[in-house]
Amino acid sequence: MHDEIQLFEGGIAYDDRGSVSFVNDFDFISSGIKRFYQVKNVANNVVRAFHGHEKETKYVFVPQGCVKIICSKMDNRQLTGLPTTYILHSAKPSILKIPAGYANGFKALEDNTTIIFFSSSSLEESKGDDFRFAWDFFGKEIWNTKNR
Repeated sequence: MHDEIQLFEGGIAYDDRGSVSFVNDFDFISSGIKRFYQVKNVANNVVRAFHGHEKETKYVFVPQGCVKIICSKMDNRQLTGLPTTYILHSAKPSILKIPAGYANGFKALEDNTTIIFFSSSSLEESKGDDFRFAWDFFGKEIWNTKNR
C-alpha cells in the first residue's frame, strides 16, 4: 500500500525589508530527498503529463507563478485512480507530496511559472522506475480552466 498525496502548507511573512516565503512543516531529512530539478515551460499551453513511478516519491514546490497539477493512482503500471487536481501558487507557498504509486502531470497557469521537483530517487534509480501515459488520458478538457 502506498502513501497518500499530502499538501504541506506554508506562508509568507512581510516587513519593511521585503518578504520571506516558507513551508516550515516540510522535513527535508525524513523525506529522503536525493535530487531536485527545476522546470519552466515555454508557454502556458504546454502540458507535461502523465509521468508515474512505483518507487519514487516527488515533492513539488512553485517559487514563482501558478501551476495546475493532476495526480492519479497507479496499479500494476496502469492509471487506476480518478484524477485529483491541485493548484499551487507562489503567493501561497506549499509543497505537494506525490508518493510512489502515483502519476502526475502539470500545466502552468501564469507566465514565467517555475516549478521545482524534489525526488526521493537518484537519476539512475528513476530511470528504471519511469512510466509514461498520454497527456489526454483523462480527456483534453481536464486541462481547461473554468471561468468563475
